[in-house]
Amino acid sequence: MYRPARTAAWSAGLLVLLVAVTLTSAALGPVRIDLVTVAMAVLNAVVVPVGVTVGSASLPLLGVSVPVPGLEYAAVFSFDIPATRQIIVADIRLPRIALAATVGLALAAAGTVMQGFFRNPLADPSIIGVSSGAAAGAVAAIAFPALIPVGGLHLSAFVGALGTAFLVYGIATDGGRTPVATLLLAGVAVQAFLGAMISYMLVHSGDSLREAVFWMMGHLNNSQWSDVQFALPIALVGVLILCAFRRELNVLLLGEEDAHHLGIEVERTKLLLLALASVVTAAGVAVAGVIGFVGLVVPHIMRLIVGPDHRILLPTSALAGASFLVATDTLARAGPAVVPVGVITAALGAPFFLFLLTRREVHSL
Repeated sequence: MYRPARTAAWSAGLLVLLVAVTLTSAALGPVRIDLVTVAMAVLNAVVVPVGVTVGSASLPLLGVSVPVPGLEYAAVFSFDIPATRQIIVADIRLPRIALAATVGLALAAAGTVMQGFFRNPLADPSIIGVSSGAAAGAVAAIAFPALIPVGGLHLSAFVGALGTAFLVYGIATDGGRTPVATLLLAGVAVQAFLGAMISYMLVHSGDSLREAVFWMMGHLNNSQWSDVQFALPIALVGVLILCAFRRELNVLLLGEEDAHHLGIEVERTKLLLLALASVVTAAGVAVAGVIGFVGLVVPHIMRLIVGPDHRILLPTSALAGASFLVATDTLARAGPAVVPVGVITAALGAPFFLFLLTRREVHSL
C-alpha cells in the first residue's frame, strides 16, 4: 500500500544527504576549507529579490535598444569570514555544485520516466535521441559559430535536443497513435544519422575539435551562475510536473490497453510524458554535455531500495541523482588534473550496472 508519509520521509532523508554532499564538495579542493566556514559562505550567498531594475539590450539584427526588466537582490546573511574563502565557495565551487545537482536531478528523473514509459530497464534519457540532438546542436555552435550567431552554445544544444525529440515523435506517430516500439526504433535511426552528422562536423571543426570533443564527454568545468539560471528553472518545473503523472506511469506499466480501460488518455499522456522528459533532459545536456549512466543507474538503485511504485520512485530518484552527480563531480576534480565528469559516471556506473545484472533482477520492471 502506498503511504505518502514514506515518500516524505525518503525525500527528507535524501535532501539531508544532498545538503551534506554539497557542503563536503564545497569544502574539498586545492584549498581545503572547514565545513563551518563553508556553511557560512553558502548562507552568505543566499539572496532575495528586493526591487526591480530596468536595463537595455540591443536586438542583433535591427540594432535597436529595448528595455529589459531585471531584479535587484540583497543578501540575507552577513557572516564574517575571509573574503578569499567567500569567493572560493560562492563564486567558484558553489555554481559548479549547483549545476551538478541540477543536471543530476534532471537526468535521473528523466531516466525514471523513460524506463517506465518504454517498460524497458535499459531505457535512459537519450533513448529517443535527445542527447544526440543536443550534441549535434552544440558541435555545430562550436565548430561553425558564424552559422549560429544568436543564442550561443546552450540554446543551440537545447533546441537541437528538443527538435530531435519531436522529430522522432512525429516519425513514429501514425493516425494519432504512437506505438512505443516504433518510437524506440525511430530514436535509434535518428541517433545513427545524428552520429554521422556529428562525426562530419568534428572532421571539419579545425581548431575547435578539442573543445567539441571535451563538451561531448560531459563536464562541469567553468560553471557559472548563469548556467544554473538557464537550467534550474526548466529542470525543476519539469520534474515537478512529471511528479504529477506518477500514477499514470504506474498504470502504463500494465500496458496501453489496460491503461485505457482504467481511464487513462494513453496517447495524450504519452505525449506529455515524452515532451516533459525531453525538456528536462535537454536542460541538463545543454549546460553539461553528454553525461551517461546517471539516468540509467540511479533509477535502478532507487528501485531496489524503495520499490517500483513511481509515486515514491520518481521524486527519490531525482534527489538521489542530484547527490550522485555532485559526488562524482567532486571525484572528477579531486586529482591533480580535472577529469570530465562524464568519464567518472561511466567508469563507476558501468561496473555497478554489470554487478546489478549478475546479482539482481534488472531485466524487468
